[in-house]
Amino acid sequence: MLIDLKHLREEYSSASLELKDVPEKPIELFEQWMQEALQAKLAEPNAMTLATCKPNGFPSARVVLLKGLNEEGFIFYTNYNSQKGQELAVNPKAALVFLWLELQRQVRVEGIVEKISAAESEAYFQSRPKGSQIGAVASPQSTVIPGREVLEEKVKALEQKYADQEKLPRPDNWGGYILKPRRIEFWKGRASRLHDRLVYVKSEGRGEEWKIERLAP
Repeated sequence: MLIDLKHLREEYSSASLELKDVPEKPIELFEQWMQEALQAKLAEPNAMTLATCKPNGFPSARVVLLKGLNEEGFIFYTNYNSQKGQELAVNPKAALVFLWLELQRQVRVEGIVEKISAAESEAYFQSRPKGSQIGAVASPQSTVIPGREVLEEKVKALEQKYADQEKLPRPDNWGGYILKPRRIEFWKGRASRLHDRLVYVKSEGRGEEWKIERLAP
């Protein structure tokens, strides 16, 4: 028997999101919202859905963690040979979604993805716990394996090999990406489903300024 979801509802607050109150640049508003999510002690507030596109046109999505933020965009790390890495190599256009239900907020980001420098990737890789470094080296991410024991054997061999080292060399096929946004939408839940939606769109050819508009919920 399927679960009946049609009567499942959550009433949202009346707190508003107004054009007059937001900064000119969306990264500044995102940083403010992220700080508030951190202060609220939400579980993994940097978790985000990353959507890419397969060569056959089908969308492909998974949850990853935001590990860096600057004026240029949103930074995350992965195996370049993973499914998402292969899809980004063919089509670097991607989207992100952040959802903070406890704060009744959502952020949608669309943009172009590029690899960050090898030096930045190396620095981050070696800042991770040793177990995470070993796991990244051991896993041929997204490929079919006969069983978990294959990974466990690789991990054991790497633990022995690097027993006296806390920092492993970064694999060439592992590193960071930055999504440089062209469009960012901020959503705030409101009463009676009349939610607030403000969208920033980067203007082409005018110093790449941001245009801000309100969308109907």
